[in-house]
Amino acid sequence: MATPLLMPKATAVWLVDNTALSFEQIAAFCNLHPLEVQGVADGDVAGGIMGVNPIQNGQLTREEIAKAEADPHYRMKMSEPKVRVAATKRKGPRYTPISRRNERPNAIKWLLRNHPEMKDAQIMRLVGTTKSTIDSVREGTHWNTANLAAMDPVTLGLCSQIDLDLEVKRASKGSTTPDEADQGTMLLTAEEALASAGGRTGSAAAEQAAAANRPEHEEALDADSVFAKLKSLKGDSANQ
Repeated sequence: MATPLLMPKATAVWLVDNTALSFEQIAAFCNLHPLEVQGVADGDVAGGIMGVNPIQNGQLTREEIAKAEADPHYRMKMSEPKVRVAATKRKGPRYTPISRRNERPNAIKWLLRNHPEMKDAQIMRLVGTTKSTIDSVREGTHWNTANLAAMDPVTLGLCSQIDLDLEVKRASKGSTTPDEADQGTMLLTAEEALASAGGRTGSAAAEQAAAANRPEHEEALDADSVFAKLKSLKGDSANQ
């Protein structure tokens, strides 16, 4: 975005008085009509305005002026600013000029129709309106409902396209459905985790107790006692 010229008429006054530039060259640089520049030279326009030197404020160089004076068809280019000033962040609702305040209901109607996901607070920031006005437009109780026409707030000059895109992006991020949110990994609550851990601990303790009471099948047997028992069984059968 090009940096706007500071005080174009005051700059034109200085260029008329201090350079040999044509009216067309001055008009092109100052975004004025050539007849306005001619009126400045004649004293009919910008009377009483003190000239502002564009070289001192860094918007024009002497080399650029000399090049334009040598070529009547050359159009001067504004110098790039040496210092970039960061844009201040706006706090609170946007200020709307008085001449455009009547257009806010039309912008609200457009936003409600084209971006229903947008919250009321976002609409209030964009067009500098109130929640009651938004509700009246939404419910059709606005005093001028019959004459309202949905109009883009950017076209009406109530906000910039960058601000509108930013609010739409914020609204779309905040509209995640519960189904999408539930597709992630399910985490157990503290109570469920403790209960599960307690169940596993209890089952492990029960298995250890059963193993302690279980007879050892792999215990070594006494060979002499086995042979003695067999002999006694043979003696009993012979006596019978």
